[in-house]
Amino acid sequence: MAAIEITIRPLRESDLPDADRIYRLAFGEFIGLPDPMTFAGDTEYVRTRWLADPASALGAESASELIGSNFLTNWGSVGFFGPLTIRPDFWGKGVASRLLGPTMDIFAEWGTKLAGLYTFAQSAKHVHLYQKFGFWPQFLTAVMTKPVDQPLTASSWSGFSEMAGQERDGCLKACAELTCAIYEGLNVEREIRAVAEQKLGETVMVWDGSRLAGFAVCHCGAGSEAGSGALYVKFGASRPGLAAEQNFRRLLEACEAFAASRGLEKLVAGVSTARVAAYRRMLARGFRSFTQGVAMLRSEDQGYNRPDVYVIDDWR
Repeated sequence: MAAIEITIRPLRESDLPDADRIYRLAFGEFIGLPDPMTFAGDTEYVRTRWLADPASALGAESASELIGSNFLTNWGSVGFFGPLTIRPDFWGKGVASRLLGPTMDIFAEWGTKLAGLYTFAQSAKHVHLYQKFGFWPQFLTAVMTKPVDQPLTASSWSGFSEMAGQERDGCLKACAELTCAIYEGLNVEREIRAVAEQKLGETVMVWDGSRLAGFAVCHCGAGSEAGSGALYVKFGASRPGLAAEQNFRRLLEACEAFAASRGLEKLVAGVSTARVAAYRRMLARGFRSFTQGVAMLRSEDQGYNRPDVYVIDDWR
């Protein structure tokens, strides 16, 4: 049988409908949905991630047809990829491996210190694939949810969308300073800007006087990574130090208050179980896991996956 000719190239905007269809079909078939195309409902991952950084999305093509894609995320010294999806009729034909080669090249170009991914903890096939590229399974990532309780009283908070000009620049600098205090070079400015520019939700911030105590990049509702009726915390963190737990609690309260103000019904957020203090605080707040995966890292460095770190993210 003749080898399949596969081309890896940058993903174009014209590819996005096909990339979205493949993403839903692949995950839907893998988990066994009766109608695979219903996977992820009215959430949006493909277009929003491409718009955040078109140069960090890859497409796999065969016979002039898109057959797969991969999206990379650059958080300064931290980088991860996904969703990586292949059209089911091309499963087992080496397409994922072909996408992963250029993915590693992009991490090298970025100078990524901590590279990783989220995958199915129960899938030996996925874990084996990524191990071939130097990624090794670490702690579980719990993806959690809780209903929005009303009425709520929360510490005062502010939103990035309320700011403009120099005030926004100052806020971005404060967020970067906070994340760098957690892990050198960690910077989620891309996510803050994407939410503001694409109108996906809000970046919620809590303060100690004029000093940023914590912030959370939140997607809200249909057309974002949250889906209808939900607020999804893409990334959240409280400043390390003696007040870290208190500020994390304030941040969770602020996210819930914001969700209530938008008429949303539930919160969704992921956390590595390696960050045991944050995981326990979320459980105490009423969050419960509805799915879990495993984070795989391409480094012996555990990054910010430490027991005393109060960070929310899940790398899906």
